[in-house]
Amino acid sequence: MDWQAIRLSLLLAITVVLLLAPIAILLAALLAFGRFRGKAILDALVTLPLVLPPTVLGFYLLVALGPQSFIGRFWTALTGQGLVFSFSGLVVASLLLNLPFFVQPLASALAGVEGRYLETAATLGAGPIARVWRIALPLAWRGLVSGAVLSFAHTMGEFGVVLMVGGDLPGRTRTASIAVFDQVQSLDLAGAHRTAIFLVALAFGVLTAVALLKSARRSWSF
Repeated sequence: MDWQAIRLSLLLAITVVLLLAPIAILLAALLAFGRFRGKAILDALVTLPLVLPPTVLGFYLLVALGPQSFIGRFWTALTGQGLVFSFSGLVVASLLLNLPFFVQPLASALAGVEGRYLETAATLGAGPIARVWRIALPLAWRGLVSGAVLSFAHTMGEFGVVLMVGGDLPGRTRTASIAVFDQVQSLDLAGAHRTAIFLVALAFGVLTAVALLKSARRSWSF
């Protein structure tokens, strides 16, 4: 088993979840409670990574993060390193790729919060940010946990976009899913089997946790 690739995948997944959480909370609150022109476009943009082929998304990320782009030049001037074929590039790509996995369950949970709680808070002088942060978000914590767990699992298993943006550099951009591909290519089927079993077990555990959260939410609603 390629433990180096697994450690890199775990580090990437944890980093993505931590950085994505505040972005997802903001976008989910806008989608759940916002009333503004262009809301449908924002919803479509957040959902877009779910339906785009990984090669298409990976190609445009390569263009957007490449050394000739504004983002690429700015990052190189700031850090002295490029974004493409780096861990930082993997983080940026994974943030965009996992937006719908975090935002959608959280937005659904926020939309399910009873309006009377928010109305009561408003009559007591709480502003929109306070109502979301102090009332809606604690009541929708299962959606927050579900989004974090799904984003973590999806980051661990992503292959196409990660390979296009990060390449296959041991210790830098080779994740667990890429390690499985490399092991199969080199006919190390036993190693591929061990790494794949680890990813399957992790995915099964994640999906079980999400299912338990959903069943708990249904049972507590009576």
